[in-house]
Amino acid sequence: MSALETMMPPVKRAAVNGVDLAYYEAGPRQGVPIVLCHGFPELAFSWRHQIKALADAGRWVIAPDQRGYGRSAKPDGVTNYDIEQLTGDMTGLLDHLGVEKAIFCGHDWGGIVVWQAPLLHPDRVAGVIGLNTPFMPRAPADPIAIMRNRFGPDMYIVWFQTPGEADAVLGADVHKTMSFFMRKPAALAAAAEPSASGSTFAFKDLLNGWDGKTGGDQLLSPEELAVFVQAFEAGGFTGPINWYRNFTRNWERAETLPTRIDGIACLMITAELDAVLPPSAAEHMPGFIGDLETHLVRGSGHWTQQEKPAEVNRLILDWLDRRFPT
Repeated sequence: MSALETMMPPVKRAAVNGVDLAYYEAGPRQGVPIVLCHGFPELAFSWRHQIKALADAGRWVIAPDQRGYGRSAKPDGVTNYDIEQLTGDMTGLLDHLGVEKAIFCGHDWGGIVVWQAPLLHPDRVAGVIGLNTPFMPRAPADPIAIMRNRFGPDMYIVWFQTPGEADAVLGADVHKTMSFFMRKPAALAAAAEPSASGSTFAFKDLLNGWDGKTGGDQLLSPEELAVFVQAFEAGGFTGPINWYRNFTRNWERAETLPTRIDGIACLMITAELDAVLPPSAAEHMPGFIGDLETHLVRGSGHWTQQEKPAEVNRLILDWLDRRFPT
């Protein structure tokens, strides 16, 4: 049996918001459910440690493969992956389950989804947990232009804007790509240093220059890594990268959205060694969120729920017990 079968509940399916979503559900169907939203390049499987801990604690937990990923649908077209579609999938999943409100917990890109959810769907959000990804107020200009100016043309999010290019590079050797990304923080520290082109976070250059062995520090067991490799070999990277190709569209369409989150309990968990989303990126949040609690996970890089699962589980469960007692 694969690690997906041994470490996750049975997969379920829901037709929501025009797409077919795969999701995993555990725990008693009572109380306010916790919906776990993964990032890039990840899967619902990234939350395997939290699914078990939350269910064991008597919490109802739901983790979808979001659109473009894993066993979920991968619609064509960039605009099918804008923030309205991504948050609409999550409220559609609540409709499918007959749930009025949920606590949304997101990591990496999933963090953007869960912080935007109360701005777009305030009546469906009971609470928000951000893991690594802070709430980001609307940028003063097109965020892609800002990133290009600050980090250079080969910074990965800027590079992702070119149709087809990153999709092909990442998909050429999926095992190498996933082994490159899913490493402990020491191995990825080089990402914050300028590449030969002068860009920082130039994953294209770093991936091309990596032999697949040195600086390994692999985070996952071979069996766990195989789950990610098989998923991206089957589904490709275009759907996931299309999330990034909506940064400008999302920014344009957010002009009339609220600028604060009030009346909703929020938890922010930062990771000490995350080069992409450092704890300093969350320092502005008290000025935008009325009910905020923040904690730091020491010794963790970017893949916090997989690097330090016991600490993440402890922080989430402690907050839930205080703010949403069963």
